[in-house]
Amino acid sequence: MIQVINRAFDILEFVASEGNRPKTLTEVAEAAGLNPGTCANIMKTMVSRRYLDQAGPKKGYCLGSRAYWLTGNTAYRKDILEEARPAMAELSRRLEESCLLAVLNGDQRLIIHRELCDQPLQVQTANEKHAYDSASGRLLVSLLNDAELVKFKNRYGLPTTDLWEEAASEPAFYAQIQAVRQRGYAFQESPRQVVGYAVGVYRQQEVVASLSVYLPTYRHTPEKAALVIDHLRQTAERISGGLSAGGN
Repeated sequence: MIQVINRAFDILEFVASEGNRPKTLTEVAEAAGLNPGTCANIMKTMVSRRYLDQAGPKKGYCLGSRAYWLTGNTAYRKDILEEARPAMAELSRRLEESCLLAVLNGDQRLIIHRELCDQPLQVQTANEKHAYDSASGRLLVSLLNDAELVKFKNRYGLPTTDLWEEAASEPAFYAQIQAVRQRGYAFQESPRQVVGYAVGVYRQQEVVASLSVYLPTYRHTPEKAALVIDHLRQTAERISGGLSAGGN
């Protein structure tokens, strides 16, 4: 019997108990019978493989996306999904375009829900994609606080030209971040003839997800762009209001 694998399962089972409450490193280490240093090393690997998520600095650990997908469970970020689904369905219907709800997971933009439109030609995108290579990912990176943004950049590096050409140098990167923050949305037009817009979803003052709309460039007119931005903002405010009210 391989002891470290046993310990990883012990950790996973403990974190899964009371699944909505993040568990601190101290709690996990005590439950698994490990010293904190050994436990932290095992959990670091589990976070990198997305079986665990770190809720935030000193906020504890909860189940990650892979732990849910392993069993086909769609309850990942259930609190956000319950609030977002009806609003997203209405958004997709009004715009006649597909929309996505995504979170930041390491350097990846991870889709946790999508609403597909009825258009004969609609945009498809991968569930996981580099954050720099999507409007939703760029939005989530841009809305990190300044300290978290520096950590993200130091850990994952600057964008390469094929991911985000306009932000491939440090001055250009921070200029792009500032532009997203000032206008309140991120925009991407990819070489694959796809246009994306994304805005933030908040709980209280904390960004918890991005809401985005993607469409083929041939349907992207100035009038459609204005409509997309307006409805995205309204829908994000609706979802954020529900999440903030639920957190009181």
